[in-house]
Amino acid sequence: MYPMVQNMPENPPTPTYSDAGHPGGIPASGVPDIQPHPIHHYHHHPYLSRLPSAPIQGQWSSGLCHCFNDPVNCAITCVCPCITFGQITEIINRGSKSCVSRGFLFGMLAMVGCACLYSCFYRSKLRAQYDLQEEPCTDFLVHFCCASCALCQEYRELKNRGFDMGIGWEANMDRQKRGVTMAPIVVPGMAR
Repeated sequence: MYPMVQNMPENPPTPTYSDAGHPGGIPASGVPDIQPHPIHHYHHHPYLSRLPSAPIQGQWSSGLCHCFNDPVNCAITCVCPCITFGQITEIINRGSKSCVSRGFLFGMLAMVGCACLYSCFYRSKLRAQYDLQEEPCTDFLVHFCCASCALCQEYRELKNRGFDMGIGWEANMDRQKRGVTMAPIVVPGMAR
């Protein structure tokens, strides 16, 4: 009934209709041949990330200026930095010196303008314990230029490493002994 067509290609090209305003013509199927847009991969810088992440060896878990990642601690540090400093030092000293005594000493040194000399020492000690980089500049300059931001970052670092900063060293160790999940404590010199 129908004539036989010889030499027909296996995949015939789709006929297109020309339209002056449409590049490449419109296919006869009526469905436009749209090429997908390229996927853009954006580079996320570690200091610009606002989400807390698991600590990576040798890197701070949050940036210096990410104080609002923990707004309660930010407010406490701005009003009374000796509280935050005391909490940090109790964990760094592994309970050998109390939160109250270190916080009081920090407050006394702040009255004479020398608190940054004392607090930068503990930043260095924290960096040594967790093999963290000295950034964005030396520990003294970080504490001299922005002590509140430095204290907030150090507080968040210990918190992100599994410490409950409100209960102190002894209670954190008790929780660890009872099997409450906590980040491992890195002993200086054993990290490698």
